[in-house]
Amino acid sequence: MKITHVIKNLYNKVRHNSTAANIIIVGVITVLVKFFGFYKEVVIAGEFGLSELLDTFFIALLLPGFINEVFLSAFNSVFIPNYIAEEKTNKNIAAFQSTSFAVTIVTSLVFMLIAYLFTDVFLELFFGGHTSSYYNLIITQFHYLLPCILIWGLTSLISGLLNIYGEFTYSSLYPIITSIVMIICVVFYRDELGTSVLAIGMLIGSVLQLLFLAAIALKKRILKLASPDFKSANAILMFKQVPAKVSSGFLTGLIPVTDQYFAAQLIVGSIAALNYGMKIPAFFTTIFIIALGNVLLPYFSKMTIDNPEKSFKTLYLLNKWIFIVIMSIMVIASIFSREIVALLFERDSFTADDTAIVSQIQIIYLIGVPFIICGNLFVKFLTSINKNAFMAYVSLGSMLLNIILDFILMKWIGLIGIALCTTIIQVLKIFVFYNYTNKQKQLLTS
Repeated sequence: MKITHVIKNLYNKVRHNSTAANIIIVGVITVLVKFFGFYKEVVIAGEFGLSELLDTFFIALLLPGFINEVFLSAFNSVFIPNYIAEEKTNKNIAAFQSTSFAVTIVTSLVFMLIAYLFTDVFLELFFGGHTSSYYNLIITQFHYLLPCILIWGLTSLISGLLNIYGEFTYSSLYPIITSIVMIICVVFYRDELGTSVLAIGMLIGSVLQLLFLAAIALKKRILKLASPDFKSANAILMFKQVPAKVSSGFLTGLIPVTDQYFAAQLIVGSIAALNYGMKIPAFFTTIFIIALGNVLLPYFSKMTIDNPEKSFKTLYLLNKWIFIVIMSIMVIASIFSREIVALLFERDSFTADDTAIVSQIQIIYLIGVPFIICGNLFVKFLTSINKNAFMAYVSLGSMLLNIILDFILMKWIGLIGIALCTTIIQVLKIFVFYNYTNKQKQLLTS
């Protein structure tokens, strides 16, 4: 009876708290999107296996995917808080939208040109020693994927606008379109589309995603265009934040690359063990980061302008409860780590010995999950007040420390040391973020 009463009270609190409700909605939708993404991978694996076509598709996707993750996503992150600032100060949001779209289009076209011109050099440098037919497969698929850079940039910007205006359902659901389109292409049109089936499927899916979000934004009257104003104070501040945000994302992205480099120095299978040990923690992390990040970045951006003191209190309260809840879940998952790994992976060539190694790595990564998620909350908050330069310095320090600790801990305890290094850095980062945020609180609320 008491449990029923607690659940009922919790439900009522969530129902009357729009922010909490939005986080839950985005979380549920993200799980659904991830399910379709996983099913897409299963279908592709069943159709192509570990084939040359699949290898060449992933290589063709590397440059467009990297540009999207590091550069275009960084611009979207700094766009949201500065758009909200423009809305609350100058109120010239139509010009600000046009400015942002113009910058996105020009930047995307420049990166498309760079990617096109340097593809041959990139392939020779990193993927030399293959046949001409292998390279032709890459180039053919790359030409279909190249326009995705522009499409993804525009999609990301419109998605950010939908988040600002509380349309989280659409901005979270749209990635499911590409998964569905790629499944349809592979299952029903593989013969017609030939070796470009995956690239064409991704291109069509990306176009449909953009059209879907644009239609929603037009229907909701969110898109408002006018003559661009590149001299707006908020636009200038946004442009200044982009290099720091890009640097931060780039340096953070180098950490797993460094881990894999050191893992490659150990016995064969070490990289695979790291990747398997990371899968479940990464799943939890992705769900929480997307659910919290999509909702809280515009939420903090508005609150830091309207009520700075309340915004800091909300940040600390959220971090406390999220840390307690997620750490509790991770401890339980750690207790059953071996059973989880055995259930998901232990079959055929994946032996009980492999399970033992991967489960130990998984435990270390699981303990780091609450620190990653709470650290990401600080990142979203600091992004909302345009403190991206500080985060770039933190990312640089994290990368350098990661190299040092990887080397020391790998020599001391082997592969486990590489996983431990990642978790140690996440723990240290959250203390750095907490200390810096406290200083910002004193400056902004004094």
